[in-house]
Amino acid sequence: MNWHLRQATYHLAHGKIIAYPTEAIYGLGCDPQNLHAVTQLLQLKKRPWQKGLILIAANYEQLQPYLQPLSEKLKAKIFETWPGPVTWLLPAHHKISPLLRGQSNKLAVRVTAHPLAKALCQQWQGAIVSTSANLTYQQPAKTALQVHRIFGQQVDYILKGPLGDRNRPSEIRDGVTDAIFRL
Repeated sequence: MNWHLRQATYHLAHGKIIAYPTEAIYGLGCDPQNLHAVTQLLQLKKRPWQKGLILIAANYEQLQPYLQPLSEKLKAKIFETWPGPVTWLLPAHHKISPLLRGQSNKLAVRVTAHPLAKALCQQWQGAIVSTSANLTYQQPAKTALQVHRIFGQQVDYILKGPLGDRNRPSEIRDGVTDAIFRL
């Protein structure tokens, strides 16, 4: 598996788009600091930039550069759900591109519990973009073959592996208001 993780991170380092399994579906990802790659990913999905994207990480430290400092109370609340399938909308660092946060001043982030997605972030040594492997408003891919059928050669590398045990994509909650956007 190490070879496959090295291949995936090689592609991330070169501004490419990869696909990988997550808790419930295959995700598409790229280096969140490479805005050219982020733009390509949005175009590939036909996703409006205004909606923003999710970043996943192996641990909270990998997300810190993208966020404003969080209060201890807010950290305690989110850490109760991490690692796990809860994505939190948290105050974004002021330098974060609207391509990542959309029209919001918050950024969607998650510390993943999926073993392969976590290993990918560990190998990459940072957070990666994580958005469903589908065209906007279409069903997300649940297999590597479905990713290939949807996107063909437009996805540069598919990290194959089993999905987690969830039936639905991650829950999305607002860390400040406690509003739930997706169950």
